[in-house]
Amino acid sequence: MTLPGYNAGMPSKTPIFPGPRTARGLVLAVLLSNADQAGAEPLRGRVTLAAIVRALKRKYHWPIETTSFPSNAPDGRATWATVYSLPEAVIAKAMDARGRDWLRSSLGDRPMP
Repeated sequence: MTLPGYNAGMPSKTPIFPGPRTARGLVLAVLLSNADQAGAEPLRGRVTLAAIVRALKRKYHWPIETTSFPSNAPDGRATWATVYSLPEAVIAKAMDARGRDWLRSSLGDRPMP
């Protein structure tokens, strides 16, 4: 499913919804629901979150914003934390373009935020 009529600074490529029950679909569902995701629960060690976000940006054309900042690892080492998000306008447009049904199908039995 594609998101018709969308172009927010991306070179005329329309975002595409991945399969709702895939790792990419689960990550996109978190981004579209605007919910916080602590860690990478939907991934369960299969692939990195960064790789999925890269695929959503490149293959599926979602304008995901990335913000990184210094953080501390549980063992006290310095590291970087990264936050991924979609602009509010993108979320609104996606929800108006059948995204609500897609999100409902990707969440399954879990309640919609």
